[in-house]
Amino acid sequence: MNPAAVTPVTAAPLQFSRYQKFVVGMLAFLQFAVILDFMLMSPLGALIMPALAIGPKQFGLVVSAYAFSAGASGLLTAGFADRFDRKKILLFFYTGFIAGTLWCGLAQSFESLLAARIVTGLFGGVIGSVVLAIATDLFPLQMRGRVMGLIQTAFAASQVLGIPIGLYLSSRWDWHVPFLAMAALGLLGGLVVSWRMQPVADHLKVPQEHSAWMHLFHTLTVPRYLIAFATTALLTTGGFMLMPFSSAYVVSNLGISLHSLPTVYLVTGLCTIFVGPLIGRAADALGKFRVFTLGTALSIVMVLIYTHLEPVSLPVLIIVNAVLFVGIFSRMIPFQALVSSVPAVTQRGSFNAISASVQQLSGGIASVVAGHIVTLGADGKLEHFGVLGYVVTGTSLAALTLLWLLQRSK
Repeated sequence: MNPAAVTPVTAAPLQFSRYQKFVVGMLAFLQFAVILDFMLMSPLGALIMPALAIGPKQFGLVVSAYAFSAGASGLLTAGFADRFDRKKILLFFYTGFIAGTLWCGLAQSFESLLAARIVTGLFGGVIGSVVLAIATDLFPLQMRGRVMGLIQTAFAASQVLGIPIGLYLSSRWDWHVPFLAMAALGLLGGLVVSWRMQPVADHLKVPQEHSAWMHLFHTLTVPRYLIAFATTALLTTGGFMLMPFSSAYVVSNLGISLHSLPTVYLVTGLCTIFVGPLIGRAADALGKFRVFTLGTALSIVMVLIYTHLEPVSLPVLIIVNAVLFVGIFSRMIPFQALVSSVPAVTQRGSFNAISASVQQLSGGIASVVAGHIVTLGADGKLEHFGVLGYVVTGTSLAALTLLWLLQRSK
C-alpha cells in the first residue's frame, strides 16, 4: 500500500488560482445538471407513475433506460475519449443532454418518456467521465480530495435547490415543468463553459495509439483498472437500488406527506453541502482510504436503519436521511480522489468513460433488480424494501475489500 494514501499530509495545502476556482465551479454546475436530471426521477416518481398509469416495474425501466444507454455510450466513446480536446467533447455531449432533457419535458406517454430517457442517457452518461478527466488533468493529487469534495456538492445542491424547486413546480403546474426549466438553465451554463473555459488538450501532446479500438482494449485489460471498475460497480448499486423508490417508500410506508418531501431533500442537501468540502479536506489530510473506510461503516449502519424504518415523524426521517448521505459522501469523495490516480495520463479519458459506463450499466441492472424485489402491496405500501438494505450492505463490504486490494497493488 502506498503510505501516502493513509498517512497525514503535513505540508501546507496548495491554494487554488482564480481560474482553477472558476473551473471547479463550472464542473460542479455541470455535475449538478446531470445529477439533477437523474435525481428528479426519484421524487417525481410518486407523480409520474399515476400520471402515466404505470407501476414500479415500468418506472424502474424508465430509470434504468437512462443507465443502460449511458453505459453503452460510455463504452462506444471510450476509445476516442483521449483523442480530442476535452472541452470540445464536453460541449458536444452536453448539447445532446440538454436536448434529451427538453424531450423529457415534452413527453406525454410512457413510450415517449422512455425514449427521451434513452437519448438523455446516451449524451448525459459521458459528461461525468469528462468532468473527472478534466479535474484530473488540471489538479494535482494533493488537491483532488478538495476538488472532488467541491464537485460532489453538486449532488447536495441538486437536493437543496433542484429537487425542492422541481417538486414545487410539478405540484404547482405539472411534472413536465421541472425538466423544461432544467433544460433552460442548463443551456445558460453550457454557454458560459463555451465562452470562459480554456481548451484542455495537454494530453494530446503525449503520443497516442493509432487505433481507437486498441486504445479501448488496452484500457480494459489492465488488472488494476479492472479492480477499480468492479469497485465502481459495487458502489453504484446502493444508490440505484434505493433512490428510484425512495419517495414512494417515504410517502407510502413511513407516512410522510408528499408536500413534506421538499423539506426532507432541502435539509439533507444543506447538510451535505456543508459536509462535502469538509470530507474532501479530511481525505487530503488524513488519508483517502481511511476516510473511505469510515464512510463505509457509517453508510452501512444508516442504510440498515433507513430501509427498516416504521412510520416516523418528519424530524426523525430528516436526521436519518442526512446522516445516511453523510456516510455516502464519505465514501464517494475519497473514492473518486483515490481512483483519479489509477490511470496513466494517456488513458484518463478512456478509463473515466469506461468507469462511467460500468457505473451506469451496474446502476441500470440494480434498478431492474430492485424493481423486482420491491412490490406494491394491496395497502399501497412497498413490500420487501428492507431486503434492499441487506443487498446494499453486501455490496458495500465487497467494495471496501476491492479498494483495499487496489491500494495494496500500488
